[in-house]
Amino acid sequence: MRVHLACLLLALLAACSDERESVRASLDVGDLLSAPADPRFERALEPREFSFPADHGPHPGFQTEWWYFTGTLADATGHEFGYQLTFFRRALAPEAPALDSAWATKDIYMAHFTLADARNGTFEARERFERGALDLAGARATPWRVWLRDWSVEGDLDAGNVRLRAQDGDLELDLALRSTSALVKQGERGLSRKGAAPGNASYYYSIPRMRSEGTLALRGERRAVSGESWFDREWSTSALEEGQVGWDWFALRLEDGSELMLYRMRRSDVSLDPFSSAIFTRNGLEPRALGSSEFTLRETAHWTSPSSGASYPSRWTIEVPALGLACEVEPLVADCELRVAVRYWEGAVRVSGTLDARAISGRGFVELTGY
Repeated sequence: MRVHLACLLLALLAACSDERESVRASLDVGDLLSAPADPRFERALEPREFSFPADHGPHPGFQTEWWYFTGTLADATGHEFGYQLTFFRRALAPEAPALDSAWATKDIYMAHFTLADARNGTFEARERFERGALDLAGARATPWRVWLRDWSVEGDLDAGNVRLRAQDGDLELDLALRSTSALVKQGERGLSRKGAAPGNASYYYSIPRMRSEGTLALRGERRAVSGESWFDREWSTSALEEGQVGWDWFALRLEDGSELMLYRMRRSDVSLDPFSSAIFTRNGLEPRALGSSEFTLRETAHWTSPSSGASYPSRWTIEVPALGLACEVEPLVADCELRVAVRYWEGAVRVSGTLDARAISGRGFVELTGY
């Protein structure tokens, strides 16, 4: 559940600035996403057949798309880290401008790169913008690659092999990822509805488990790490509906080999939005879709950002009675607020609880917007 249209709207402003690397703002995602969707672009209206490797690549008929990698890593001593590397494409117009210039483009790209250090309780976030021209940034299906200057993800997603690289000053990540779970089509055969209006939806699939090995550098110290990553892929031309102010998104991997993707659309009147949903996968069995009435998500603690003053949930309980699942979710680092073009919270979490009356634990990622 990744509707970062607001971030990408700001990318145009940042790409035209002489100081684009230092763009900072405290704009609210919910407010910016309330604008009507651009009718010149395609909409996600009904389920469709996915075609790979083509769907791993760009979808120029839609206004926005993203390739999202998050994961938890540890070194040989058990020192834990969380990371995010995300690439966003935002179309400025349906057609390329009629300009005789190699700089001309209809697409702007943005990337976010973060590292959280669980032992030291620190969080670092970097942001980049670039136009989709002169090979500065782009995406292609064959051979698959998405890049923004020297930040990139590439490889063979169908075979489950990916190389992920990002470096900014003393912050660096270089990982080899190998899929250990099947691709999951989220929502209704890959159509993830976010509201009642036709087209307020995305095409959405995930690879919940990718074994990850490589190196990271933080504060001048380089170390070998390993762990697991989660890949999310979405494209859409969508907007929040009246009364919707943001969302809480959870991607959880449990030690028994099961996974839970859950998102709650939040409303201004605090009522339960019926388009909140989840999907549970376990050991290669058919994914089980869950409607908003089939699970409960309760906040049990909060953290207030010293920078923005926003109050975010910082602990949750999730219950899915039909699955016998009851768990507690808690951040590895409380302060994972991205203070970039559009402010939001995204960080690694630990999971503990019971599933079918057996104790379980796990790791995952949470994203919070509109706070």
